[in-house]
Amino acid sequence: MAPVGARSLGVLLVAVLGLTSGAELSFTLEPSDIIAVQEQPLMLPCQVDGVPPITTQWRRNGKPLPEDHSYTMLPNGSLLIGHFQRTKSDGSSDEGDYECVAQNAFGLLLSRKARVQAATMAEFHVQPQSVHAEEAGVGRFQCQIHGLPEPIISWEKDGRPVDTEDDRYTLLPTGVLQITGLHPEDSGLFCCVAHNSAGVKRSATARLSISGTQSSVYKEPMIVVGPENLTLTVHQTAILECVATGYPRPIVSWSRLDGRPIGVEGIQVLGTGNLMISDVGVQHSGVYVCAANKPGTRVRRTAQGRLVVQAPAEFIQPPQSIARPVGTTAIFTCLAQGEPLPQLTWLKNGQVLEPGGHVKLRNNNSTLTIYGISQEDEAIYQCIAENSAGSSQASARLTVLWADGLPGAPCLLHAAAVSPTTIRLSWQRPQQGTQDIIGYVVHIRRTMDPVEMEYQEAVGKGTLQQVVSDLEPSTSYTFYVKAYTSRGASKPSESVVASTQGEAPAPPSLLTRVLNSTAVQAVWEPSGKLGQQGGFKLFYRKVQSAAFSGPLTFARNVTQYNITQLESALVYEVKLLAFNQHGDGNATVRFVSLKEPAETSAPDAPCECAREESAKTSSTAIVIGIHIGVTCIIFCVLFLIFGYRGRLAMCKTLQDRLAAPRSSRSVPADPPPASSGSHGALAANSDGGGKARGDVSELERLFPRTCQGGSVSASRPLDESQVSTLSLDEFSLEPEGETQFQEVPEDGRLSEG
Repeated sequence: MAPVGARSLGVLLVAVLGLTSGAELSFTLEPSDIIAVQEQPLMLPCQVDGVPPITTQWRRNGKPLPEDHSYTMLPNGSLLIGHFQRTKSDGSSDEGDYECVAQNAFGLLLSRKARVQAATMAEFHVQPQSVHAEEAGVGRFQCQIHGLPEPIISWEKDGRPVDTEDDRYTLLPTGVLQITGLHPEDSGLFCCVAHNSAGVKRSATARLSISGTQSSVYKEPMIVVGPENLTLTVHQTAILECVATGYPRPIVSWSRLDGRPIGVEGIQVLGTGNLMISDVGVQHSGVYVCAANKPGTRVRRTAQGRLVVQAPAEFIQPPQSIARPVGTTAIFTCLAQGEPLPQLTWLKNGQVLEPGGHVKLRNNNSTLTIYGISQEDEAIYQCIAENSAGSSQASARLTVLWADGLPGAPCLLHAAAVSPTTIRLSWQRPQQGTQDIIGYVVHIRRTMDPVEMEYQEAVGKGTLQQVVSDLEPSTSYTFYVKAYTSRGASKPSESVVASTQGEAPAPPSLLTRVLNSTAVQAVWEPSGKLGQQGGFKLFYRKVQSAAFSGPLTFARNVTQYNITQLESALVYEVKLLAFNQHGDGNATVRFVSLKEPAETSAPDAPCECAREESAKTSSTAIVIGIHIGVTCIIFCVLFLIFGYRGRLAMCKTLQDRLAAPRSSRSVPADPPPASSGSHGALAANSDGGGKARGDVSELERLFPRTCQGGSVSASRPLDESQVSTLSLDEFSLEPEGETQFQEVPEDGRLSEG
């Protein structure tokens, strides 16, 4: 909640930010990594923007450059090294990590690090080897040499440059020469030539000799050289080599192991199967598979190599300059991406910022929080993002707002608990500067929480107290108060700590599970509000009993208990409550049935009052059939005697009516399926009094009433195989007039109309 007068304070902040937005010190041009040539001049650029006067200096490997005539500082801040030397007479070197340092009245700023290395050319660490091959086969030479910058490789044959116009000759930038479809005239001496800004070097020579004639004998495809694992930086070129032999010549194809398409942009095939990816990006990282297929068949050989593409750190969200009043909180956020994930470091005026006290770094150093800022915290803060592919820096300035005449800190802050969820605070006005106070802000946090989880409540200037509500019972809280004017906030008052009152725990969750016909398991979850003196009380009783058995008392860490030696085929009520030093909480109640599964689920035996009638069914079914047949014959005769039409329809109607008692006999409703856990649960009064309507409905659902006062209620018709018994004497005919039939009563008997 914003404090009273926050709008006035916000206007003030906007005005201050507007005045200082052009005063931030920043780099418009920074040095970058460079490879220098021995005894040649080298310039490292650095241009700074900001409020003058601005001083610029340079550091190498974190230390100021020594005073040396070979270093010249240009007026724009750039550094000129007149004669670069890898090793000087005093043993020092111009190589190293260079940083440009800029400073003005607002703070100090460091540029990104620029690595300066001397151009070098080492000896060949892989020399070409002589090759003996068959005509129409494949010849391959390789050489490798380290150098800065990366040497450019070319090849000579018999002292002359190799003819790269011939499609059979493939020269890879990695220093590999491939010759396919060899001819006798390809024989000769081959030499590798490497050159960069440090010079030129030639390798030893290797001979290519060719024998025999082109063979037409089938040869299995074979990969002579497959792709190597590569680690590159974005925008470099990846060369994945694949040389295959066989007869007929195998077809070389490429794919990614993860199934993603390789694409076409920047993709090129060199020679007979080498893959070149220009200007690689992070999306090109993956495992590449080279396959050599025999034409027209599925015979193939494969080789694979992993390409890892690294990306220098770059900022997604750089920190932003802010202005904050004294005593408030300043937060800087810095988010960077790269491959691998960059590490973040914070600097304050060029010095590494160590967290501690009122300075906190969180979220992998992406968030810098400064609590209770003072004049000493005003500085330029930098976020340095760095990984193995490079580094970047972004800066922001913290302006601390301070105005004369700010009020003093509120005095005599007092806190007292009112209830389990409220605490009343009271304080006195500051001893000076009270005339411009527009309100107070109460700062609140749980004592166990970190400072950043603090929240505030605003109070008008006309009152010196506040009731803080919605707190947690039995919890310690820390409070302090600030006085606000339109120019800013006072220093905080002394902090006070107070605890809310305790309360009885909430009803625990309770589940029940039938173990057997005489045992029930009760399982519950412990409550987080029990306290050290808390625990649980368990009661149980037969539903028809007036008194509970118990209580059984359990410690706060106990979560289950088996209730044994119960009576089978009965329904029990189980009640559980939690207690602590403040009393007993409300109870949770569950009803559990111990009826046997066959007894509760058999549809043909709902209760004792229907078993006798069900037993008669099978023994009298034939008699019922005879009665129905005789009745039909009688009515057919009556139809002929009296000549009434439609008696045939009446016969069918009578059959339907006589069959009706089958659906009105005692048949139980389908019982609910038995649960593997609790047989049901509903809340009830702990004194066994009247229950809510929903409770009774649930109890009826769990335990269907099949007998009530000797009468039986039917909830579904009988199956076709079930027939009720009916005596022929139970109906009569009126010869003069049409016989009328009444509705079948609940006892299943027909009476004369």
